[in-house]
Amino acid sequence: GLTEAGQRQKHYAGGFPVGFVDAGSGDLRDAYVYNHVNINVDYHRPTTGEDGYRVVGFAVEPMSIAHAFLGGYEWDGTSSDGYTKSLATCTAGTHMSRDDINANQIVQENEKIIYTYDVIWNESEVAWSSRWDVYLNEDHLVPAQVHWYSITNSILVVLFLSLLIISILVRNLRRDIAGYNAMAALADEEKDEDIDESGWKLVHADVFRPPQNMTMMYCVFVGSGLQLGVAGFFSIVLSAMGFLNPARRGSLMIATLILYMLCGVVSGYVSSRLYKSFRGRAWQTCTLLTATTFPGVCFGLFVFFNIILAFKHSVGSVPFLDVLIVAAMWCCVSIPLVFLGAYYGYKAESITYPTVTSTIARAIPDPGLLLNPYLAIALAGMVPFAAAYVELFFIMTSLWMDQYYY
Repeated sequence: GLTEAGQRQKHYAGGFPVGFVDAGSGDLRDAYVYNHVNINVDYHRPTTGEDGYRVVGFAVEPMSIAHAFLGGYEWDGTSSDGYTKSLATCTAGTHMSRDDINANQIVQENEKIIYTYDVIWNESEVAWSSRWDVYLNEDHLVPAQVHWYSITNSILVVLFLSLLIISILVRNLRRDIAGYNAMAALADEEKDEDIDESGWKLVHADVFRPPQNMTMMYCVFVGSGLQLGVAGFFSIVLSAMGFLNPARRGSLMIATLILYMLCGVVSGYVSSRLYKSFRGRAWQTCTLLTATTFPGVCFGLFVFFNIILAFKHSVGSVPFLDVLIVAAMWCCVSIPLVFLGAYYGYKAESITYPTVTSTIARAIPDPGLLLNPYLAIALAGMVPFAAAYVELFFIMTSLWMDQYYY
């Protein structure tokens, strides 16, 4: 990209493609391969008197060059003379630049391709502690004002929702308080009749009623959700404290996986105690579902897509040994911890509620248009999306276009 002043900005990605396709070369699009790379290594000399240098940057610039030997020499690819002959398109002592390319290397049948590379050492003023900044700010390719606009948008949405909820609560409370004050002039018999049919007390005997459908799955989902939440919270805390540094590749993924499995105790304890408060009897089934439902679905999808990647010979596929290690951690660590937490959950006293649940459930009237469940689901999803859609755009761009996000 270019800045407002016309300066070129660099884009950094994790890796580079093997080539490109010329879309304007006719019906059969011509494919070209990147057969030359400029390996740029940035080094910094510490100012503290230490000997040696530190590598603070590494970047690869791919190029496609139709190489040719000096004097028209044709190499068969096996003869040792080809290693000693000089190239007309890549001379010794000078580094290749895009301005020196006369023609790109096309990919077609019986085409001979020569691969070359340059190593360019550049002294840099970037300190060792700031070596990651070039990946985080993308050479200012995305203006910082965009993120400030996103933060302002999120704050305004949160304030609007807060004011909306406060206005609804204040209106309802004022109406209820006015109703209670109006009952002060009534007789005691009339007061007892009206006080149970107005205000918030209408649902006091139904607030803590167990769900009538799929009670066990409700407990399983609550326990699994809390396990995810606790593991995510501690992952964020460890990252903020600097224990999970991006310089240590894979540390965040490993830490999150270990924390999730250790939090199986929390999942088993919460689901079992909640199921006990619902007077459930099949506690073995509840505990087994808590330990296998969500992890089993995730592990099954992971294995399914990994098999597809393996059949496609993709480098992104996970080795079979690593899959076995994850399965062993799930079966030998996570599931026993869930049962351990469930044991203490069932041994603990049942949860006591501040109100008594009535035997007969109160009839629920037909909801109006504004209380329609489908409309509520749509609005509940639109509001968080409105608060985060700008940052979500950059996250998805980073995911699908192989960019770094910060």
